[in-house]
Amino acid sequence: MFTAFLIKYAEIGVKGKNKYLFEEALAQQVKYALKRCEGEFKVTRTEGRIYVHALSDFDYEETVDNLKTVFGISGICPVIHVADEGFEKLSKVVVSYMDETYPDKNMTFKVQTRRARKNYPMDSMEINMALGEAILNAFPEIRVDVHKPDVMLHVEIREKIYIYSMEIPGPGGMPVGSNGKAMLLLSGGIDSPVAGYMIAKRGVKIDAVYFHAPPYTSDRAKQKVIDLAKQVSRYAGPVYLHIINFTDIQLYIYEKCPHEELTIIMRRYMMKIAEMIAKETGCLGLITGESIGQVASQTVQSLAVTNEVCTLPVFRPLIGFDKMEIVAVSEKIGAYETSILPYEDCCTIFVAKHPVTKPNLNVVKRHEKNLEEKIDELVKQAIDSDEVVVAKWKEDRK
Repeated sequence: MFTAFLIKYAEIGVKGKNKYLFEEALAQQVKYALKRCEGEFKVTRTEGRIYVHALSDFDYEETVDNLKTVFGISGICPVIHVADEGFEKLSKVVVSYMDETYPDKNMTFKVQTRRARKNYPMDSMEINMALGEAILNAFPEIRVDVHKPDVMLHVEIREKIYIYSMEIPGPGGMPVGSNGKAMLLLSGGIDSPVAGYMIAKRGVKIDAVYFHAPPYTSDRAKQKVIDLAKQVSRYAGPVYLHIINFTDIQLYIYEKCPHEELTIIMRRYMMKIAEMIAKETGCLGLITGESIGQVASQTVQSLAVTNEVCTLPVFRPLIGFDKMEIVAVSEKIGAYETSILPYEDCCTIFVAKHPVTKPNLNVVKRHEKNLEEKIDELVKQAIDSDEVVVAKWKEDRK
């Protein structure tokens, strides 16, 4: 029945003179999402509207599911469109639309017309009344309610006439790529994929880095992280995942530094390496899944010591979330079942029995001096080990 979709947006509408740039970014993301769908589509922008036109048969549910992953979309409206062949033809199409879309006619409705083409022979109020009369004549059990109707029937008079009454909620946010790029520190846990999702929702393109520690972490743990990157890519687009061999650095820190400071010092070197890769790849910030007080390395004191090594801003979208809130988002985006698979990441392997929760920066830096002999060489080797995997949710059909 439906031949097109009207794509609604919210925040983009208040962007002033730069609005067209955000509209174009959104249109591009819509086109990318549609590559995963059966059928051929055309995406058009006109007068504050973005339309997806089906050029062939398509899978309705699959198309809607993919559009629901595009940040920047506030609503997806399934549309039928007809050529302007006079009001009598329009009236028949509207009555047929209401009949097919709403088998149960025990409801209220209102017609709302938007006449973008001002040379149409009837004004908006006249169209509303005439179409309302045609619907009432066709279905006597239907009632009009102009204040709180069950169904709001929209009619837009443009080069064609568009008819729709349903709005499927989109994810909101800003189109990916409209706000630069940042590097996500991606582990195999619950938190970091959620952090990547939330920053991507603000229009930020996501790259990611994972610190692998063979043989202490297995290839299954590595594949788990790749799968999580694919899950994030469902919303964020292709994710360039940098896999770094961190084993030698961890063993060296384990050998040279106090064990209660292992986690915080390892974390500092992860941030250093992530920032180096971020700068090389044009990222403007780092993203972590840290939440205040969740573990020893995420107390306010620990976060301050970790931050000290960074010159790029560090985005922590989960900073005030509790675990249940994080889990809820993880389940929503489909990452939770993968995140809880029992494959250890490199942090959990080397965790101390009694990690320091209130590290002193001066003390930590003094102990890091024990690493001076080899650490620069080991960091270089780690960066040279970089294995880049392009994570995609699904391969494009076309």
